[in-house]
Amino acid sequence: MADVTQRRAEYAQEVCSAGGVRSHALVRAFAAVPRENYLGRGPWRILCPERLADGYESTADDDPVHLYQNVLIAIDERRWLNNGHPTTLARFLDLLAIRAGDRVLHVGCGVGYYTAIIAEIVGPSGHVTAVEIEPDLATRARANLSSYSYVEVLQGDGGACDAGPRDAIFVNAGATHPRPLWVSRLAPSGRLLFPLTVCQATGGIGGGYMLRIARTENGYAARFVSPVGIFSCEGGREQDAERRLHRAYGRGEHELVQELRLDAHALDSTCWLHEAGWCLSKRSFQQ
Repeated sequence: MADVTQRRAEYAQEVCSAGGVRSHALVRAFAAVPRENYLGRGPWRILCPERLADGYESTADDDPVHLYQNVLIAIDERRWLNNGHPTTLARFLDLLAIRAGDRVLHVGCGVGYYTAIIAEIVGPSGHVTAVEIEPDLATRARANLSSYSYVEVLQGDGGACDAGPRDAIFVNAGATHPRPLWVSRLAPSGRLLFPLTVCQATGGIGGGYMLRIARTENGYAARFVSPVGIFSCEGGREQDAERRLHRAYGRGEHELVQELRLDAHALDSTCWLHEAGWCLSKRSFQQ
């Protein structure tokens, strides 16, 4: 077997560099968490983003060194359900600017690998609540994360589990709108990152953009940060909202969004997506 610890450290540098990661703590976390502890025994089925048309491939054997590539690992191949692309997830976590001592909510935690990355950053002075809608995955995540006393795993709807005030919320499933509980539980200077998506015709996969919302003294700064294709968030989709979001994406100008408005106001030219109770606005916003 190759030196897995050394290969994991190299992998951490590679995926974080490719993702433009600025946080040294995030690089250290990727180097610290054994991916093999979260994905069962090998050989594993892997999917390379650069060769999606080729489909899944099997690793040559059960040497964990195979997991330290910038690839997706199948959790349920029949549904294209995977342990996500490391560089993409590293970029998303970096955008949340998670720090030691932070209280974090992770919605859609799967088997818990990326929750463990978060836990390594916040440390014992922080706290992580991980939520997974699928009972079998939640059970696996709970077992996988049992060594972290400051991590709790809940099974249920991630938009309905009240974890209390949070410094960072990371949602790993697509929604048509920001769930009210996510926004209301952002602590001062808290950050929320979630996929605002429209659903494709089959498979429950949605496409759209990651939306970053930050609570400031003057309200909620908002900006789209990255394209995304992802499974949908159960409980996080409304049919009428989806139609309006589809039209908004079709009009373009999502890159001009600066603010999440929660105040009552009339629809005007600054409203990119105007909904009951909230609006993504293009008006100038001073943080």
